[in-house]
Amino acid sequence: MSTVFEARHLNKSFGGLAVAKDISISLARGDRVALIGPNGAGKTTFINLVTGHLAPDSGTVMFDDADVTALSPTKRVRQGLVRSFQVTRLFSEMTPAEHVALAVLQRTGRSGRMLGNFQAMQDVMAEVQESLHSLGIDHVANRRVSEIAYGQQRLLEIALALALRPKVLLLDEPAAGVPQSDTSRIETALAALPADLAVLMIDHDMDLVFRFARRVVVLAAGAIIFDGSPQEVTQDMRVREAYLGNYANARSAA
Repeated sequence: MSTVFEARHLNKSFGGLAVAKDISISLARGDRVALIGPNGAGKTTFINLVTGHLAPDSGTVMFDDADVTALSPTKRVRQGLVRSFQVTRLFSEMTPAEHVALAVLQRTGRSGRMLGNFQAMQDVMAEVQESLHSLGIDHVANRRVSEIAYGQQRLLEIALALALRPKVLLLDEPAAGVPQSDTSRIETALAALPADLAVLMIDHDMDLVFRFARRVVVLAAGAIIFDGSPQEVTQDMRVREAYLGNYANARSAA
């Protein structure tokens, strides 16, 4: 399948500390890739570099065969490079319907009309209802975010990202803070993502990672130490030493 995203030899240092060391990762349409590694490995830094929230010291970010390294985060989103955040960034007094409507209006260049009655816009409301229904949160569409469960808030974040019509979706710990009883809802949402959407997910829940990913990339101390299949990653001694440890032993014994 054709490559839609590529990070080429990204490097970033803060003072004398190198937090990204010659990182190269590519995604093809439909990819399901997990980016894992210990705390401080540089995973979120990498996401910030490729989405434009940080400028690399060197290296290139390619999207749809175009160099987007110098583009702002907003322009990258407009082209289809979309992320979710590790911590929810929702407005507590707004409803899920209002959040998704705002995302749709921004995508279609009508954000100035949010102050009007967006509920009278049939195309917007149809998309809002479809989006929330597909993620199983349409029953809380008109409740304030402060009144809905945290797992539902994480699902809303995925709905917002999808409303921007991404070609590449970067998920930064989509299940973080979600009670174990609600994790299955996140997994169901991930399984239902469009088949041609390229997805890169960061998460520390290894069970979730191994059920989601068709490919695993491991970062340690800012550098890639493994890029391969979920079956191979648990056998790699560098990965065992840097991160997986007992979890890899348990999977090997299973």
